[in-house]
Amino acid sequence: MKKLKRFITMFGIVGLSVLLTACGNQPITEHSTGLWDGVILLNFSRAIIWLAHIFGGYGMGIIVFTIIVRIIILPLMIFQTRSMRKTQEIQPQLKALQKKYSSRDQETMTKLREEQQKLYSEAGVNPVAGCLPMVVQLPIIWALYQAIFRTDVLRSGHFLWLQLGAKDPYLILPILAAVFTFLSSWLMMKGQPESNSMTTMMTVTTPVIIFITALNLPSALSLYWVVTNAFQVGQTLVIQNPWKIRREREEKNRKEKARERQVRKAIRRAKQSRRK
Repeated sequence: MKKLKRFITMFGIVGLSVLLTACGNQPITEHSTGLWDGVILLNFSRAIIWLAHIFGGYGMGIIVFTIIVRIIILPLMIFQTRSMRKTQEIQPQLKALQKKYSSRDQETMTKLREEQQKLYSEAGVNPVAGCLPMVVQLPIIWALYQAIFRTDVLRSGHFLWLQLGAKDPYLILPILAAVFTFLSSWLMMKGQPESNSMTTMMTVTTPVIIFITALNLPSALSLYWVVTNAFQVGQTLVIQNPWKIRREREEKNRKEKARERQVRKAIRRAKQSRRK
């Protein structure tokens, strides 16, 4: 299952790479042609400009459109989040199975796969399903990115202290993008039953990478990045609140321990009755 999940993830990344290779870098105008430029990106661009006229500026158009896109794909995110949470909850059992069937011979590995599949089935987990929403989201998110990057009027507009086509002179957007990225990763890590060095390293290093990358981006793209990461923080607090998850997990553990004590008491009573 892990190999299959990894394959699907890599397939999505490769597919996106092919898509990006096919995408040009010419400005998006009413004369743009093709499915990607003339239909998807052109309509994304038109929608942002239309929202800019309603909300009073291209920066607000980018913000509102980014929020709308995030709301549209929210069901996919909720599905992915729930799938990830179920997978996280059974990680201790999966590790126990891996320890139990640690031999690398074919028979033991087959038995391990069977036990893992049984555990997935009992927990209602489909390891592959958690990857599918991510694969679907990638083209949508990239289309938004490209629509902003390749629409001249969006890049030449102004918003607050920003010229949308130039870098943020005060580094406020790169800092905010890094902060919201860190908060999102930290909140998700707090909700996991156990963490590891890899998770901790990614929580720390990803915001640094985001900050360095945003330093070299036009402010329009940095603004998009800030909004989408801030939305992700709010989304995590609402649908995957780590403190709520911890309380539910602790309550579940208390109930399981109470049930185990009752079972042990029942067994002791039964033994005592037989002795009498």
